[in-house]
Amino acid sequence: MRPQKLMEILQNILPGSEVMVEDMTGTMDHFRVQVVSELFEGKSRVDRHKMVFDPLQPYFASNEIHALTLKAYTPAQWQELQS
Repeated sequence: MRPQKLMEILQNILPGSEVMVEDMTGTMDHFRVQVVSELFEGKSRVDRHKMVFDPLQPYFASNEIHALTLKAYTPAQWQELQS
């Protein structure tokens, strides 16, 4: 899967989110993903990961995605990291 396609899928799953996708190995199936979303407000880390991983299960099952490393931030957390 191309990183751009994964980014579009994630933006559809989490509307209004800022999504960054990096192909970690050049094989287009190992990704590093960062998502900044207001939808994560008040959610635990586990719940945030479920919000991303659960809708992606068909892509894992088909091996379009083999591995995905995720960082999920609220806008306030992201702003704090940037300063």
